[in-house]
Amino acid sequence: MIIREIKKEDNAKVKEIIQDSLKSLGLAVPGSAYFDPQLNDLYQYYNNLKHANYWVVELDGEVVGGIGIAPFSEQEKVCELQKLYLSPKAQGLGLSKKLMETALSFAPKHYEKCYLETMHELKTACILYEKFGFTLLQEPLPDSEHSAMDAWYLKNLN
Repeated sequence: MIIREIKKEDNAKVKEIIQDSLKSLGLAVPGSAYFDPQLNDLYQYYNNLKHANYWVVELDGEVVGGIGIAPFSEQEKVCELQKLYLSPKAQGLGLSKKLMETALSFAPKHYEKCYLETMHELKTACILYEKFGFTLLQEPLPDSEHSAMDAWYLKNLN
């Protein structure tokens, strides 16, 4: 298992993992990451943002998932944990935990808080976020883009 920064040649595979995952959950709907325009070139998207990164995880030389950190509100020093997805064969191996550790070791270098949006029905993901110290919010932070999400979390990084 290797966790590394995304490369341009990873774009298609990561998009496929994200969209297949959302489709399988019935979340290929407007207001979810399924229709994010940056999915076509995540490498470019994250490289064009200040204090952002996207990491992929490889198993036996194949990209099987990833996670990102991007600015959410730079004035408030808040980042967003984004696009944590794994292909089905990579689930249950502890890779989400390793990806979270990678992203959350990067985030405090540039931010004071980390925000994320998900769905209550994604129980495994919600449990993971809570284990990492994220607190469930009553409503999304202002300027949230994913209107289909119904669970919002925030974590103090310092």
